[in-house]
Amino acid sequence: MQLIVISHPQQVINEAAIINQLFEAGLKRYHLRKPAWDETQLVDLLQQIDHAFYPQITLHQQHHIASDFDIKKLHYTEKHRLDTEPGKLILKKEEGYVLSTSIHNINELSSLPPFDYTFFGPVFNSISKPDYQSQLPDNFQLPPNTATQVIALGGVGYANLHKVKHMGFDGAAVLGTIWNNPAHAITNFNKLQEHLLIKQT
Repeated sequence: MQLIVISHPQQVINEAAIINQLFEAGLKRYHLRKPAWDETQLVDLLQQIDHAFYPQITLHQQHHIASDFDIKKLHYTEKHRLDTEPGKLILKKEEGYVLSTSIHNINELSSLPPFDYTFFGPVFNSISKPDYQSQLPDNFQLPPNTATQVIALGGVGYANLHKVKHMGFDGAAVLGTIWNNPAHAITNFNKLQEHLLIKQT
């Protein structure tokens, strides 16, 4: 089961250094989501990140700068996905991009190709957004053999990683567990990895 970290939506002190340390600690995929940032701000942050980690970064905004940084992973919000012609998405896939998106209704899974994976949530009550509450039943199970991988989003922490796996998710995305206390971001990421390994053995 994969573990994905999503950036804090706002600026964080020593953010690039923390991102580099997360990758060095074993992070495989980082979603760079800064909805209020312009191109200059995003470029400035990316330039402070070790070039070796660019292939592991997924861009949420300013997709046109991806090629400048050897980034081949693009995320589409629900609105962006619905506003984009299917042919353009297929073209991105043909150009070698990995595509991700987000859904809040599990019935949308059947309409997601050509996306490689999707976030679905909130699975649990959000850590970073107190008003973002889960509506899922305790016995929730993903439908088996979905064409698109599904990543649990919302409220994921040490105590419920095992539930994510039992629900049938392909992975989990974390934000608040990492960024609510940036000074302990690496320690908290390492704890998540430890819990993940325990639950997989």
